[in-house]
Amino acid sequence: MNFSKVLAGGALAVGMISGCGPAKPELHIYTWSDYIANDVIARFEKENDCKVVVDTFDSNEAMFAKLKAGSTGYDIIMPSSYQIPVMEKNGMIQKLDHAKLPNVRKNFDASYSTSILDPSFTYNVPYAVTYTGFAYRKDKIGNAPIDSWKVFETAALKGRMSLLADMRETIGGGLKALGYSLNSTKKDEIDAAVKKVLEWKRNIAKFDNEQYKTAVASSEWFVGHGYSSDIIQILLDDENVGFALPKEGFTIAFDEMVIASDSKQADLAHKFINFCYDPDVAAANMSEVCSPMPVAAAFPKLDAKLRKLVVLDAETLRRGEVLQDFDDKPEVRKMYIEAWDRIKAGE
Repeated sequence: MNFSKVLAGGALAVGMISGCGPAKPELHIYTWSDYIANDVIARFEKENDCKVVVDTFDSNEAMFAKLKAGSTGYDIIMPSSYQIPVMEKNGMIQKLDHAKLPNVRKNFDASYSTSILDPSFTYNVPYAVTYTGFAYRKDKIGNAPIDSWKVFETAALKGRMSLLADMRETIGGGLKALGYSLNSTKKDEIDAAVKKVLEWKRNIAKFDNEQYKTAVASSEWFVGHGYSSDIIQILLDDENVGFALPKEGFTIAFDEMVIASDSKQADLAHKFINFCYDPDVAAANMSEVCSPMPVAAAFPKLDAKLRKLVVLDAETLRRGEVLQDFDDKPEVRKMYIEAWDRIKAGE
């Protein structure tokens, strides 16, 4: 009886050993919520015999704070452009090996070159693009100048509009309306932008980052200052919702792919970045996220309606400006914070 138990135990052990091959490598990605299509992840896992683990953050600041506090284990991180120089200064990311990124070199849409902060791609490769503009009800705005920041001066729309509850975006709107840079460092220009936003404040329902997505769809509001990816998802389901970019200029933001300095899977991380620039993969991600990705060969693969919404012509792109971080200019950052406090207080 004991001998039989030994044989059975030995057989079980052999079976367990034979059934446990080497563990699959894991690629850990730290990104925004719902930012990579599930089918894309499944395909990458199959082609590379690996497992992809996704963790999410809801702001660049939260992501940076977590890494700064010592969180490790990530391979690819997807910060917005302005956050990358700060991450590089803090030794959080590594230089990319361009020899491992042939798809990026071949398929990057050069029309975006003038909009990105680092066209050399030393540490980063652009993933997705977001434009800040206006969601609006085509059936409610009448003759209001929806292609201009002047729309917020329209008395007939009083109480039916919103501006983003975001310091840089909304002060930036005031700056653009006056012909200045989103990244102005001049006190007189920032003061003038405060005055302009305060004029608009009298006509808006509220400063808001979330409600505009449903409020415009339901006709509670007629104009909502917001992000293209959110707005496009709404208007794809409602022909009465439109999207406009102000002619005076607007914010264009890139979320980019970087590799953590302590990545344990740097080669696999390079493979994923290169994979995202495969036209079929980029098209699948764009269809899921409703944000353009600067992969030229992917655009013809998009549904015609989505393509028209997310792919901007070169002239329109030139009106976009990327927000820059003022982490190394505390005196400028302080000016913006004080300006935003004055706007919220209703000076």
